[in-house]
Amino acid sequence: MFLGSFKTYFSGKNRLVLPRRFRRELGNEGEFYILLGGNGEIWGFDPGNWSKMAEGILRFPLSGEEGRLKRLRLFPKAEECILDSQGRFILPQEFMEKLKFKEQVYIIGAGDHFEVWDINLWEKQQESLKKEDERIS
Repeated sequence: MFLGSFKTYFSGKNRLVLPRRFRRELGNEGEFYILLGGNGEIWGFDPGNWSKMAEGILRFPLSGEEGRLKRLRLFPKAEECILDSQGRFILPQEFMEKLKFKEQVYIIGAGDHFEVWDINLWEKQQESLKKEDERIS
């Protein structure tokens, strides 16, 4: 399970070090999948959780409109990643351009996946969550 949050820097062009705790979750292969999220973040999935999500989408027949649209919403925004020997991975240039990440990002655990957030967006997200918590209590 992906837990915790880590502030980190890019170590070269589009290259991030994945926290050791998250690398352990990925296992020995160091293979995972990233997907553009809906709020300016990236979602990262280990192969097992990625397969579950993809299989859920692929259950819908391609011949139907719903199946086609679900595929178009997911797969074009996804990439396979492999960690190098130092636990680093490279974000595709397309992701960098869409997300406008700066030097620093947060990598956070979200249970079945991890997320990569721009520092400012993550702080705004935290403020929003805090307001929502206050509203509910």
